[in-house]
Amino acid sequence: MNVHGQTILVTGGSRGIGRAIVLALAAYGANVAFTYRSQAAAAQAVVEAARAYQVEVQGYQADAADFEAAQTVVKQVREHFGALHGLVNNAGITRDKLLVTMKEEDWDAVLNANLKSVFNMSKAVVALLLRQKQGGTILNISSISGLVGMAGQTNYAASKAGMIGFTKALAKEVAGRGITVNALALGLIETEMTQALSPEYRAKLLDQIPLGRFGTAAEVARIAVFLLSDDARYITGQVIQADGGLAI
Repeated sequence: MNVHGQTILVTGGSRGIGRAIVLALAAYGANVAFTYRSQAAAAQAVVEAARAYQVEVQGYQADAADFEAAQTVVKQVREHFGALHGLVNNAGITRDKLLVTMKEEDWDAVLNANLKSVFNMSKAVVALLLRQKQGGTILNISSISGLVGMAGQTNYAASKAGMIGFTKALAKEVAGRGITVNALALGLIETEMTQALSPEYRAKLLDQIPLGRFGTAAEVARIAVFLLSDDARYITGQVIQADGGLAI
């Protein structure tokens, strides 16, 4: 998977799936920039771990849901690294509740963090990629919740479904300039979020997964590296499901 020497920007890269993607990209020789909102110590730990692969890595404290912050980060990455070749829109949150108990702020927070951030970052990155005239790639980390829906996740499902529609539309807009846009629709992945689930609820979820286990962040990261690599340059507008068969 050839990403050697490329510079990739990952949002939400200080923990979980974002952290795994940052480290996998570094392991394959990519230079990596990533954003984080508040966990400075965790971000520094990622930087140190990734630099062990002898690549350039830089973390930027910024909220991807803030339009001006997104523009600033992309500008800083361009100035520091000299070029940018790809973007992973990974930042996101959940505020799961049944619709009848969901507050307006729960809806707004999830749509802003999960979907508006994709608009913000993609707009800034696409503008740069077009100026560079060397193509590029965008990968959006979505969810099977955006494909099949999950009870208690109307806000999250709407944001992830919106991300899938965004992926397909943008892929058509920029294909002629050599820019690919794809999405990963993830199932249940072992992260801090899923580890906080009760044993009873975990067992209930596992019963619905044909492969009988949660996925790992490392597995997701390897798929992400492939979709960002030169080996995937003829793949665009696609939604790749990595869910253990949950959405079959």
